[in-house]
Amino acid sequence: MNPTEDETFRNLFYTHYPVVHRKLTALLRDEAAAEDMAQEVFLRLYRNPPDRPEAVGAWLHRVLTRIAYDAIDRKQRERRLLEKQGRQVQTEGNSEFAVDDEMLRRMNREEVQAWLDALPERDRQVLMLRYSGYSYAEIADQMKVSLPLVCTWIHRAQLKLKRQAEARPESV
Repeated sequence: MNPTEDETFRNLFYTHYPVVHRKLTALLRDEAAAEDMAQEVFLRLYRNPPDRPEAVGAWLHRVLTRIAYDAIDRKQRERRLLEKQGRQVQTEGNSEFAVDDEMLRRMNREEVQAWLDALPERDRQVLMLRYSGYSYAEIADQMKVSLPLVCTWIHRAQLKLKRQAEARPESV
């Protein structure tokens, strides 16, 4: 852009930014996200201005609406995915927990304790929390990690423990 185009853009920015920001804040209900989206709107204006300069207000409104709705849709898809993963983890986790719990009940306590002691600290901790009755969400909160990560950790720790159980001598 040449100096007159830069000055024109600067004037458009200072004129329209408050309105764009206010509309985005109303749509997104998140001040920080609204600021980010407003920058995106004006970046698009800078890179690809409308053909008719007198239609800048309508063009900005159309772009900000599209950007806001895309962000809302993306956030809803992420929320649904997390909820689905949580339900799946609870369903799958509970059935695995029941089978593994029954297997552990039948084993010698000292032997199980030895196997647990042989596990890495994190694996031992997630298994102890899970078998103490904590939910996956409570474990995630306790360990300050995401729910999907807790699911992965528990699954891997259960596999390690199961391998140790399967490798045990049959004379017990």
